[in-house]
Amino acid sequence: MKIEKTITLLRSADAGAQGRGQPHPLCMLVLTLACLVAMLSVPVHSLSMLLWFAIYPIVMSALTGEDFSRIFLMSLVALPFALMIGVFNPIYDRAPAFSVGGVEVSRGWVSYISIITRSVLSVQILLVLIRSCGFMEMCRSLRRVGVPAFLTTQLMMVYRYLTVLLEESLDMSRARQARGYGKRHLTVKMWGTFCGQLFLRTMNRAEAIHRAMLARGFTGSVPVYDTGVRRWRGSDTLMLVGWLGAFAVMRFVNLSAIFNFEF
Repeated sequence: MKIEKTITLLRSADAGAQGRGQPHPLCMLVLTLACLVAMLSVPVHSLSMLLWFAIYPIVMSALTGEDFSRIFLMSLVALPFALMIGVFNPIYDRAPAFSVGGVEVSRGWVSYISIITRSVLSVQILLVLIRSCGFMEMCRSLRRVGVPAFLTTQLMMVYRYLTVLLEESLDMSRARQARGYGKRHLTVKMWGTFCGQLFLRTMNRAEAIHRAMLARGFTGSVPVYDTGVRRWRGSDTLMLVGWLGAFAVMRFVNLSAIFNFEF
């Protein structure tokens, strides 16, 4: 079942990331933030400059042992939203930008493709971060750089107890299949009952979890502690300095003009 696969994926994400000797989570977080800031600050009509930032997810996927093709496919989830955001740009901005084979391409099309590219690259960059250090380690690193505790705690709780919601829905789905007499799909009326019961069961479980957390001294924020999984190494410093320099070059130097493929 898809629910079982999702639960397995969530449970194995952090365990898999901790056992591969990845770069330090704080290093990956700083690089991710720097890459996003540099990429998103590129002018909207400078598509050729924007494409240089695709180097980061490709290279970092190789360095962290990830399959970039898998990351690329996962990043396509943002494509429908990006397609809807700038769908009217080619209509309103018809000023010519460049020509390809005698066909003029308007600035609206350039900005539209730029929005799509930014969206897909942003998701790829975030996926590299999460798959290399794990979601929980990412939240701890955000806390270390000064992100408010209430925000990081909410992120950690949503991620941690998402499996609780999925397990409740899995139990209910199995119970329905056992009593469904061969029916594979829910009717509209059954969907309403299913969602209502799932909400009530989830609220009861959440209340029990909250009482257990309070009994263990929970004060509203999860303390930041060193898990001992990774230590800051010299390679992390070299990686940080090298990539920050590369981001500065890609942002402030028009490499496309130097290599004669600016558009």
